Amino acid sequence: MSPARDVIRVGTRGSALALAQTRQIAERLGAAADADIEIVTVTTQGDTSRASLQQIGGTGVFAAALREALVAGECDVVVHSLKDLPTGEHPDLRLGAVPKRADARDSLCARDGLALADLPAGARIGTGSPRRIAQLGQARPDVVAVDVRGNIDTRLGFVEQGELDAVLLASAGLQRLGRADAATERFELADWPTAPGQGALALEVRRERGSRHLERGLEAVDHASTRATVLAERLVLAGLEAGCAAPIGATAFIEDELLFLTATVYSADGTRWLTSSHAATPESRSAADLADAARDVAERAVAELLGNGAADLAPALESP
Repeated sequence: MSPARDVIRVGTRGSALALAQTRQIAERLGAAADADIEIVTVTTQGDTSRASLQQIGGTGVFAAALREALVAGECDVVVHSLKDLPTGEHPDLRLGAVPKRADARDSLCARDGLALADLPAGARIGTGSPRRIAQLGQARPDVVAVDVRGNIDTRLGFVEQGELDAVLLASAGLQRLGRADAATERFELADWPTAPGQGALALEVRRERGSRHLERGLEAVDHASTRATVLAERLVLAGLEAGCAAPIGATAFIEDELLFLTATVYSADGTRWLTSSHAATPESRSAADLADAARDVAERAVAELLGNGAADLAPALESP
């Protein structure tokens, strides 16, 4: 009789997108760990409230309940959309793995297959993101941003039913739900930087080491380049002491042995913005050296943005 296999309990929000992305990574985690997987769904405040994210407390509303379940021992690992994870360290938890990032771009999903430039003046575009609202103000000050909440299908439904002319959504979410064909335009990161960590997942675990099966699985799904680039982006957010109320876009990538970071702070209406770009050469491709390079570029970007008046441009920021 063969011995019973280890079971890894994976916590996730219960939305269709959260379940889809969790099942995708859980399958890889279980295979690498040689363990069975049990999905544990957790309801968060962000799932039950219809108020805007700014009103109910910002990014952490999606992570808090998952973290509580993890600390309480109700699951062994939780899967977050990385952009939903607060930048501050949790005293009892650690980031166990960051899988390879999906498409970090934003997508426009518009009626009649239209691109942003083709929408008429006064077009109503749904988004609850201050960053996306600012970017709309920069690119098309003649359109109207409409605050919307709800899952991807709900938001796409607003367009299909004619209540809105378009919605702005993360490309990665559309892909993970099999709705990528709803995108009528995808914005290049050089022109339209997205939220720090967008397109990436975070696997969070308790600070003490877990079973050898779990640790082996985490090591297998972790992607060193993604971990380093999202660290650089999130350190910008942390360094500017900003939350979801601050319109900030950040993009980091590794190319030709250099780690590049560009960060942009917008005024709320998008009429003004500041951008800082920096690069660093990691001493090696080790996790420690990549992290050092990420900290280097983020510190320089934050110092330059604050030195050039980012706190005055976006009052939601605070100078250290």
